[in-house]
Amino acid sequence: MSESVFYPRCVEDRLAEALEDSPIVLIHGPRQCGKTTLAQYAYAPNYLTLNGVYVTLGDVRVTLGRSRQDRDYTYISFDDPVVRGGARADPIGFVAELPERVILDEVQHVPGLFEALKMEVDRHRVPGRFILTGSTNVLLLPTLSESLAGRLQIVPLHPLAQYELAVPAASGDSYSNTGFLSVLFADGFEVRRTERLGQRLIDRIVAGGFPPALLRPTPKRQAEWHRNYVEAQIQRDVRDMTRIRSFDVLPGLLSATASQTARLFNLSSLASPFSLSRPTIGDYVTLLERLFLLERLQPWHSNRLSRLVKTPKLHVGDTGLAAALLGVDRAALAANRPLLGQFLETFAFQELRRQASWHDASMKFYHFRDKDNVEVDIVIERGSQSVAGVEVKAAATVTQGDFRGLRKLARAAGERFAGGVVLYDGEATTGFGDRLFAVPIRRLWETP
Repeated sequence: MSESVFYPRCVEDRLAEALEDSPIVLIHGPRQCGKTTLAQYAYAPNYLTLNGVYVTLGDVRVTLGRSRQDRDYTYISFDDPVVRGGARADPIGFVAELPERVILDEVQHVPGLFEALKMEVDRHRVPGRFILTGSTNVLLLPTLSESLAGRLQIVPLHPLAQYELAVPAASGDSYSNTGFLSVLFADGFEVRRTERLGQRLIDRIVAGGFPPALLRPTPKRQAEWHRNYVEAQIQRDVRDMTRIRSFDVLPGLLSATASQTARLFNLSSLASPFSLSRPTIGDYVTLLERLFLLERLQPWHSNRLSRLVKTPKLHVGDTGLAAALLGVDRAALAANRPLLGQFLETFAFQELRRQASWHDASMKFYHFRDKDNVEVDIVIERGSQSVAGVEVKAAATVTQGDFRGLRKLARAAGERFAGGVVLYDGEATTGFGDRLFAVPIRRLWETP
């Protein structure tokens, strides 16, 4: 009997709700972030049992199948070349022979399946028929996403959030939304003191959030996992997705983007080391976005301000991956304060994005910068009613000057402004004026 380690995933409640509403639910996110494990653990416990797998949370063996509903799905993986070949040869026939409820893993390998699923759902529409997992962002493929409009609900799954790593291992409880984001958009943060993280914060940044990497016992072996991960992505998914000639460019391009994480997107700078045109490098960047390895954060706009920078920011998908690509360990990152600042901003951004994926309210993320270089690292819109800002500092102190961008954002947002926070690696949570707070970064994932 083999063992599978399962980390509690806060998005599981959202997955259960989606299956009650939609005939097709797609769990999408990067490879190795836990999509298959979540789907099997929650909805295919018999598959795990038949294959001799038990699950542990920390040191505690738990009962398989924490599903909210009494049903067991058949599990089929398109990583199996025989299954993949059959589905590609006859997508309509393949779908017609599927069981009533089925998990189709890594569905991006068979793009022709989407039209066949559409036809089957139109013929027999039942909520929760199909759970798909995919390691390619279908939102960047309009023809695929539009073919399933009204039939498909997407549940994003990211690498592990620090909040999920902090959940008591054997609690088994459902997760509430009373986290950092809820407090940010509510009445603000209570004044209190907490222990500074210091080196432990850098350790978290370098480790990242991919479950298989976190299971490795040393930082060196975690970095090896990240490097092998990039190579596997390029050899498997990129070759499957597109026909490009310069595969050798992609690792270098990904390393270049890692060095520019949390900076304004500059295609010319990214393209300059390579003997390829700017449009080609731009296409490669989009390809890396489709694999969830990169993300462009769009600028926030307001009619009250006319001199705003309209360039997106670039963020890598995971700081552990970025550190491995640049060959940066915790000592090197601690010694390089500018790079630490970039990585910390991306680390905070990714933590907020991951927490937003299971929050009840719809959250959209932006950055803010004007022509005078007054900026706010992360701007969050909750629905159409509220705006909040988060500035990130790799320092142990905060001054009034650190709130300059947040105050400008507050003026631009007007009554929509819910609050602003400067996250820093200090001890004190304290107010700095109306709806403005200095907050230790550890409170991102600890009880606010």
